[in-house]
Amino acid sequence: MSDLRSLAEWATATGTTAEGLGARALRRHVAVLAADGLAPSTVARRLASFRSFFGMLGREGLIQQNPAELLSAPRRARKLPNVLRVDEISDLLDRIPATTPLDLRDRAMFELAYAGGLRAAELTDLDLESVDFESEQVRVEGKGGKTRVVPVGEPAMKALGIWLERGRTALAPLEERALFVSRTGRRLSTSDLRRRLTSWSAKAGLPPGIHPHALRHSFATHLLDGGADLRAIQELLGHASVSTTQIYTKVESERLRSAYSSAHPRA
Repeated sequence: MSDLRSLAEWATATGTTAEGLGARALRRHVAVLAADGLAPSTVARRLASFRSFFGMLGREGLIQQNPAELLSAPRRARKLPNVLRVDEISDLLDRIPATTPLDLRDRAMFELAYAGGLRAAELTDLDLESVDFESEQVRVEGKGGKTRVVPVGEPAMKALGIWLERGRTALAPLEERALFVSRTGRRLSTSDLRRRLTSWSAKAGLPPGIHPHALRHSFATHLLDGGADLRAIQELLGHASVSTTQIYTKVESERLRSAYSSAHPRA
């Protein structure tokens, strides 16, 4: 209702009659909203309110065409992913001790998440047969049932080996095929994963709100920093389109711009 009230006030202030509230007038109103600094999401919400209102008038037979249908919603700025620095990743992983079975599981799990750029659901869906120690790679079932094979570095493979030898055997029943299990021996859920990462992130002194996808974002960004090809990163992440992967080039651009602004004497 406040959106419609705002439109009515604007129409009154500009001398726009009810009959004159067509697509052109609405476009001028939207331009004013944008000039006033309203976020694209707020402008899009107001347009949705206008479409709903004029749609109701159309159903009542009061107007012939919905003028708001002729306007496109503004493009929303794409939020850059949350990326940890390499030293923050190291602090997080090194904070997890090799003591209890659950500690061994968490160390292996998060080493693998970062080493392979896995989604939370991909990580918890892994079975014992998913890991190939000889070739140091993991077979991942991604979105849409697409399978990809991801190479994994030595630290993650070592952590996995210790988990399987000293941790998992103490928790999982013989018939359980899940790679990562809970303290009761069942397959770990994504909520379990998020909860454990939140706990270890706090102990490592990282900012609040670190989620499993941050490890995946960090994986991609650090590969790009190291000179990896964007197409290769796309395949490793399991993205259907390289346009999805290109968000990491924006992360790198923002990082370089920040470094320039803080370090260059004439920035």
